Amino acid sequence: MELSSLAEGTPYFTDLGYSKIEQVNVGQPKFFAALNGLLASAPLDDWKTYLRFHLLSAAAPALSDKFVQEDFNFHSRTLQGTEEILPRWKRCVEATDRRLGFALGKQYVQKQFPPEAKASAEKMVHFLIEALRDDIQTLPWMGPETKKAALAKLDAFTPKIGYPDKWRDYSAYEVDRGPYVENVLRGDVFEFHRLLNKIGKPVDRTEWGMTPPTVNAYYNSSMNEIVFPAGILQPPFFDPKADDASNYGGIGAVIGHEMTHGFDDQGRKFDAHGNRTDWWTPEDLKNFQERAACVEKQFDSYVAIDDIHEKGKLVLGESIADLGGLTIAYKAYQKSLEGKPRPADIDGFTPEQRFFLSFAQIWAGNDRPEFIRLQVNTNPHPLHNFRAIGAPSNMPTFQLAFGCKAGDPMVREVRCTIW
Repeated sequence: MELSSLAEGTPYFTDLGYSKIEQVNVGQPKFFAALNGLLASAPLDDWKTYLRFHLLSAAAPALSDKFVQEDFNFHSRTLQGTEEILPRWKRCVEATDRRLGFALGKQYVQKQFPPEAKASAEKMVHFLIEALRDDIQTLPWMGPETKKAALAKLDAFTPKIGYPDKWRDYSAYEVDRGPYVENVLRGDVFEFHRLLNKIGKPVDRTEWGMTPPTVNAYYNSSMNEIVFPAGILQPPFFDPKADDASNYGGIGAVIGHEMTHGFDDQGRKFDAHGNRTDWWTPEDLKNFQERAACVEKQFDSYVAIDDIHEKGKLVLGESIADLGGLTIAYKAYQKSLEGKPRPADIDGFTPEQRFFLSFAQIWAGNDRPEFIRLQVNTNPHPLHNFRAIGAPSNMPTFQLAFGCKAGDPMVREVRCTIW
């Protein structure tokens, strides 16, 4: 990355209404160097055609039926094998979540995420943090200096559960009963200005990068925060009425996944305060990479479809986080049982079996061949079926829970261990 200084009144930003911008942080300088060359070498008419296409492609889902169908035919039917477009009401809900997600989210949490659910999730996060703390202190591959920095980073974690403490103000976003596409475009303009209006102001550490109804989670390295929207704190990931073993195997593994991102090959580049600085020693990095190579080789061996394998290097970071997350979640579950009687079996399954079954259930899915080919080549997350078996097959606790024998498919001859 590099900082480029601008003369006050640069035409581009002046036309946008931001004439006072003096510096731009260029995250991909090589891209812009190549773009400058193309601006000079490619004919103007080619640029007009290119930009016209991308404008129509971006707007197509909000235009008339023929545009909607062509957009679906290419992006969904051709690339992913999807045979039917979602009903219009579902597409409208998705569009509302994208542009008015925190207004929608306020209503969502009132109906779907009561205070007791938040309290239960927060309690789980506490046990997971403590389990990771214990784990870091006993890691054989991490030296004392790095462990000290890791624990400081863990102490500075900011967990965000369910929904933000303050709701976004949409008063500057005009929504009316006119053409739908105009509402969509005004929403994009609103978000564009909302982001640019942050320039020169203190960082808002209360801000969320996902809306409350989102079924996802993330770790933000520059904020050193783990974020779990109310949308993922629902079955099958989490149910405050379910037994703890199932919840730790579901959302617990997701929480652990995001937590370990703060301490992997990317998380090591940011300190406890989110500043860009490498706090690992060269020896610790070498040790980590040796263990990561085991995971890369494991996922290289999985056949996705036909003769196409998973790309171990592409999915390495997420696969390591899955392994770390499930390992830490299991330790957290055991920690939560200290001083309590052993939970009873349910439907013939022990607590340990329910833990691993819950983990498998959150990855249940059925993918079409076109989607599999696209994912294997573009997505840093492994396919769901490999996420379900990848981490547990490395864990002795899984073998013990189900009485697996050496040589069984879910008992790896060479186990990968990191956390």
